[in-house]
Amino acid sequence: MKSFSLLVFFSLAISFSFAQAPEDALRYSYLTQPGGTARNQAIGGAGASLGGEFSSLFINPAGLGFYKSGDFLLTPSLSFKKPNSTYLGNSASATENNFNLGASGFVFGGPTRSQSVKSISFGIGVNKLADFNNHIFYKGTNKNSSYSEKYLEELVNDKVTDPNAAASNYPYGSSLAFNTYLIDTLQAPDGSLNGYRTLANPGTGLNQENTINTTGGITDFSLGMGLNLQEKWFFGATVSVPFLNYERTASFKESDASANANNNFNYFEVNESLRTKGVGINAKLGVIFKPVENVRLGLAFHSPTTYQLTDDYTTEVITDLEGYGGAGVKRQSSTDLTNGQPLESKYNLTTPWRAILSGTYIFGSNLEDVQTQKGFITADVEYVDYTSVAFHDVSNDASAADYYNNLNKTLDELYKSTVNVRLGGEMKLNTFMVRLGGAYYGNPYQSQSSDVVKVTGGVGYRNKGIFLDLAYVYSMYKDVDFPYRLQDKPNVPAIIKNNGGNIVATIGFKF
Repeated sequence: MKSFSLLVFFSLAISFSFAQAPEDALRYSYLTQPGGTARNQAIGGAGASLGGEFSSLFINPAGLGFYKSGDFLLTPSLSFKKPNSTYLGNSASATENNFNLGASGFVFGGPTRSQSVKSISFGIGVNKLADFNNHIFYKGTNKNSSYSEKYLEELVNDKVTDPNAAASNYPYGSSLAFNTYLIDTLQAPDGSLNGYRTLANPGTGLNQENTINTTGGITDFSLGMGLNLQEKWFFGATVSVPFLNYERTASFKESDASANANNNFNYFEVNESLRTKGVGINAKLGVIFKPVENVRLGLAFHSPTTYQLTDDYTTEVITDLEGYGGAGVKRQSSTDLTNGQPLESKYNLTTPWRAILSGTYIFGSNLEDVQTQKGFITADVEYVDYTSVAFHDVSNDASAADYYNNLNKTLDELYKSTVNVRLGGEMKLNTFMVRLGGAYYGNPYQSQSSDVVKVTGGVGYRNKGIFLDLAYVYSMYKDVDFPYRLQDKPNVPAIIKNNGGNIVATIGFKF
């Protein structure tokens, strides 16, 4: 049922010039890269109750209330990814290395003359919430289905009986396959149209391969404030504006595995290009309470992010049918049918809300003096409801509103709420620190398996107003990718295991 509804809505997206899919919603919502300082990442990204750490601006702004002076810091990082894929029993691998800028900015804090409000602090900074730079490749031999069958389903679902409509009304789907003869008509004995067929025959085996390259990310710009009440209660609020940029190029190729040079099929290739840009807004509220000097308890709430996004999408089909329909390779792009213009879609996306419960225990005595602190252990438990993600129409068009309503129902069928856990600790050796941590990000799918596990560690140095931190984050990421989906056949995903490391450094100055 879930596969059926997904395909119906995907067909509608092509028919009504909408290109959004459930995968888009999860991509911009499943944020497993905290992107904080090197110190924060070395302790697994936990920090909703720690306080006095610049990453509080993005996790729990109540932590800003611990500041009584100012900080300036920069956090560059370098990632090393090696995605491995398994598809139809075959394995493949790729590599991808990227440079990023993590949590960087200023915090200004100082005491007040108030008897109740001991200090006020303000923070301003940028943070990398998501890194979309990746390269995925997988291949296998399929004897059960063909990518081209989704074009047949599109024509059947819309009850297309006019070949002229098949040739022109679906510039981002079956029209391209029809005009390059990959999809052809079936005729009744009287010569009338009796349906459509694909020249790609899975019965004789089809070699399939998919190459996906993605770039971009989500960069967050945040302004926050923290209050210190009687050194017991700390409150904070942050307003964040995330800037989203995503580009995806995909090339799916299907070729004849039978080596028969006379069956009217050699190969076809589908090339797609998607570019998404936009900006969003959200708020974060938090509180930290110190029941005793060694214990800190934190609670943070992240509102949904509301994005205004624009997609530009193009696709083309290339076929070699061994002379069927004319000699040579045939090619047609969506821009051939749209006056050279890409499909442009403007829409809003609302991502899930998040709630974080956290606790920290600090070792040492006379903790008002940070020099006497011996270390800490801290943990975050985060709840995320992925069923609350939703697309929204901005065009006031009835067909668009219906499409997005149905798509949102599909999101409810595919995704679920989940719990993420982050844990870490630090041991102080005078001016040097040693840190360890880890994190687990739960499965957002209802019927598929996916999760992220991180193992982290690092060192730090603080002396005379200068601090230097270095962290290493090793991530073990498991996800799925469907090259295509059909209504009446099993849909086989590629299993993606994207393990890799991230080296993070922070240099900062107190003032």
